Amino acid sequence: MIFLDAAATTPVRREALEAMWPYLSGEFGNPSSHHSLGEAAAVALAGARSGVAKVLGCRASEVTFTSGGTEADNLAVKGIALARQLADPSLNRVVISAIEHPAVEESARYLERVHGFAVDVLPVDREGLVSVDGLRAVMRPETALVSIMYANNEIGTVQPIASLASVAREHGVPFHTDAVQAAGWLPLDVKALGVDALSISGHKLGAPKGSGVLFTKGRLGVEPLVHGGGQERARRSGTENVAGAVALSTALGLSHAEQPEQAARVSDLRDQFIDQVLATVPDALLTGHRSQRLPSVASFCFPGTSGESVLLELERLGVVCSSGSACAAGSDAPSPVLVALGIAPETAQTAVRFSFTSTVTDAELNEAAAAVETAVGRVRNLASPQAG
Repeated sequence: MIFLDAAATTPVRREALEAMWPYLSGEFGNPSSHHSLGEAAAVALAGARSGVAKVLGCRASEVTFTSGGTEADNLAVKGIALARQLADPSLNRVVISAIEHPAVEESARYLERVHGFAVDVLPVDREGLVSVDGLRAVMRPETALVSIMYANNEIGTVQPIASLASVAREHGVPFHTDAVQAAGWLPLDVKALGVDALSISGHKLGAPKGSGVLFTKGRLGVEPLVHGGGQERARRSGTENVAGAVALSTALGLSHAEQPEQAARVSDLRDQFIDQVLATVPDALLTGHRSQRLPSVASFCFPGTSGESVLLELERLGVVCSSGSACAAGSDAPSPVLVALGIAPETAQTAVRFSFTSTVTDAELNEAAAAVETAVGRVRNLASPQAG
């Protein structure tokens, strides 16, 4: 099997498993307990927090562990916007892009539905880019938060986050970025990016599912979503997942160290793969920006096919990939991300996304490109009138 669905999840790294194992076995204490077992867990949790902070270029106190990227996004969007509104009731607007992950979009819609916020949705161009001038045009005195993702999970387009965050900063508005897909592939220094909040998910970079992080800058207020014992500096109550935090910190540190070399290597392989697919399936439509994209994502529409049928044929040929976001599983509606790019709904339903781990090889992608040609050809043949 050739696994090309790393944007959905990645295999857990052995180093992460080994690092977390003690806290699933002998060192099982609650980090809030004041005895030797609890203190050992607290030391491990503090070490994990410091490890994450080192990669992000922030203080350990600015790191909140969560159950994953979805919770981190919810805590950022709802928590920051509501805290700002509590301090100043006139702040009742949030800005998002048209291609945000549902964790951000639905959080914004919750604020709209339940708390009376207005949601300003920034359009994107045909390559999925948000305009810096477009953001500047929608900023209002009432804007409580801007949330724009670093890199899109379906098309791979990378946004000019530092420039966008600068616009928000000019207006004194906090800026959050969903960096779930960017982690492990792009620089994450929060000072260089200029962001006030940043979300990460562990299972996208070699840690187990159920671990995540939210960075929030300094004294930025965050209204908690989960109330209780006041863990995580009262931002997120509940006994911490010590093993998950240790695994995430380990995987993040390793991927950060490998990032420059692996990003360059996989970018080259990605470009070769894209060229091969476009050469052998000439009417294939590459989605997202041609170069300003994640090293790990190549996504296409194959007009005249069914994306799901192409996926089934690819799996028969030993290639595992997806039709888009794993978080939209079970939906047969065209991707809102692709529709936002101006792609017709019937074409958007032919989408297939290939996303790579850092260990993907040239041989695997050559074989996958050949399988794409075969799979698309079979689907079209079966759909032709002659086939009936």
